[in-house]
Amino acid sequence: MGKNLVETLMGAVVLVVAGMFLMFAYSTADIRPVHGYTLTAKFERIDGVRLGTDVKLSGIKIGTVSGQALDPESYQAVLTMTVDSAIKLPTDTVAQISSEGLLGGNFVQLVPGAEDKMLAPGGQIKFTQPPVNLTQMLGKFMFNSAESSQSGAPKN
Repeated sequence: MGKNLVETLMGAVVLVVAGMFLMFAYSTADIRPVHGYTLTAKFERIDGVRLGTDVKLSGIKIGTVSGQALDPESYQAVLTMTVDSAIKLPTDTVAQISSEGLLGGNFVQLVPGAEDKMLAPGGQIKFTQPPVNLTQMLGKFMFNSAESSQSGAPKN
């Protein structure tokens, strides 16, 4: 009987600790929905960007990606973003897709410009930069290194 009581108490402790961990993870994850106005931006590629991806300004989340589409005329990816209504962005703002690290996901980084005129709700960000493809960069580096080492070798 005593052994069952100890096992039951240990199980309860494990469940309480797991519940506390989940509460901590939820409170620090910043997964709240953003309510505000929508903006669109056209990109050549949107690798790694999905619905719900963060939109950040100076490293702070100010919005989320709320839609994706393909422009049938230009074959560009069109992202729709919901941005916090307290944030007003100049018309020359740049939207770029950045990586959180080698193993992290991508997010949309907004870099405000210097214009006095602000983007209206439903407006379009005209200046964009697609994500950097790390695999292609590493491949170019490796192949360029191999070519330079072969061309520098003495010939017999």
